[in-house]
Amino acid sequence: MNWFIILTLLYILLIIFICIRILLATQYAGKALAYIMFAIFIPVIGAGFYLLFGVNYWKKKRYNKKSKLNSRVLQDLKKGIVQFDSTAITHVDESVQQHSELASMLVRDLGSPLTKNNSIKLLKNGEEKFPELLEAIKNATHHIHIEYYIYEYDTIGTEIIELLIQKAKEGVEVRLIYDDFGSPAIKKSTEKRMHEAGAQVHPFHKIRFYLFANRINYRNHRKIVVIDGHTAFVGGINVSDKYVNNGKNKLYWRDTHIRIDGPAVYYLQYLFITDWEFCCSNSLKTEDIYFKIPPSTAQNSYVQIAASGPDSILPSVLYSILQAIYLAKKEILITTPYFIPGDSIMDALSVAALSGLSVKLLVPGISDSRIVNAASKSYYNKLLEAGVEVYLYQKGFVHAKTMVTDSMLTLLGTANMDYRSFELNFEVNALIYDKEVAEDMRKTFFEDLKDAKKIDKDEWLSRPWYVQLPEKIARLFSPVL
Repeated sequence: MNWFIILTLLYILLIIFICIRILLATQYAGKALAYIMFAIFIPVIGAGFYLLFGVNYWKKKRYNKKSKLNSRVLQDLKKGIVQFDSTAITHVDESVQQHSELASMLVRDLGSPLTKNNSIKLLKNGEEKFPELLEAIKNATHHIHIEYYIYEYDTIGTEIIELLIQKAKEGVEVRLIYDDFGSPAIKKSTEKRMHEAGAQVHPFHKIRFYLFANRINYRNHRKIVVIDGHTAFVGGINVSDKYVNNGKNKLYWRDTHIRIDGPAVYYLQYLFITDWEFCCSNSLKTEDIYFKIPPSTAQNSYVQIAASGPDSILPSVLYSILQAIYLAKKEILITTPYFIPGDSIMDALSVAALSGLSVKLLVPGISDSRIVNAASKSYYNKLLEAGVEVYLYQKGFVHAKTMVTDSMLTLLGTANMDYRSFELNFEVNALIYDKEVAEDMRKTFFEDLKDAKKIDKDEWLSRPWYVQLPEKIARLFSPVL
């Protein structure tokens, strides 16, 4: 009995210690509350979960080092990157003028320049992206930089690997970063073949068993390809056959990617170089050859890059989304596969809708995560009451991460609208200040709505309590999903 009392007291002290640590170490109240509830109401397991997954024992030291690396490399690239000209804001088209505060914020926060003379090509689904990517790789003459969260060694994955090996043998510099958690299909034998051909391959945050739990967080969720310093690909599509709708897959996969030709590629190149040095400790000299002046393009899109991660001082991806919502005057169209937005996004969308803007949200009707889907549904009530229109995609799984405002601004990239993308993962979005691109994206959004079901406000709000209860419970844990 004495031992039982002693162990109970020790456990209570441990819970008190954990709760204090959660309060001191967790920035957001909702996330702190979720961890505290988990620790208190689920004995032993809750405390163990926080100690394993909630505490980053090495983040500060490791990412402070990466932050310094980012700053050093960015300083080295000042001559190569087209610098933002504050006076240009008053001399460009309406799309930039309306969003001048957003452009200026990214310059001050990230040093991300507002670049002009870019050509943008919208790529819907894998069947449009992969042929374009393969052709660009075939035409590479100096270097190919590839960075993916998920890289499957299936048909398309094998085809890209074989092409990279061929290009490396031709003397083209090939560098591949894959996330070690998202890409378990890449084996040592594959890496060995690529190394033997002259290509360089490295995992991001290599997972070892004793650090496995902590390294599930802070993953590299970016999808970046940079070719010869003037062509890039970015968006939501990883390397996998499931993104290609050729009749072989049971589930239709709806996603969006873009090809960029122009000086906006410079900042994507900068991101790759800093990620490369971080994951393999191999310094890549910031030579001009990696930042070549691109050939003139017929299109003159203004483009800026927003990126953030555990090494960021500010959550730039989140802030750029918020600022875009704040600056919208007529319409906001959002597509996201995972919608766990937090109070700031919820309030911004609600205020926009209540102010008379047309706000439409497209989310999956078919999801790949039941608990995330349940948590997402718990947010719809407030949005519907504010006047936001919510649509559930029915044709398959919608994985695109896009936002279009006022047919002027397009945000497109890798970031989901959830805590993980805003706080934990390395993410990147392209911001395109161009009416023509925005109008194309708007048309695509409304095409997708044809395959979606609009939620009826009255029916949704009148659902029985026992249907809504699991969603409310799932929402309590949304900050840690």
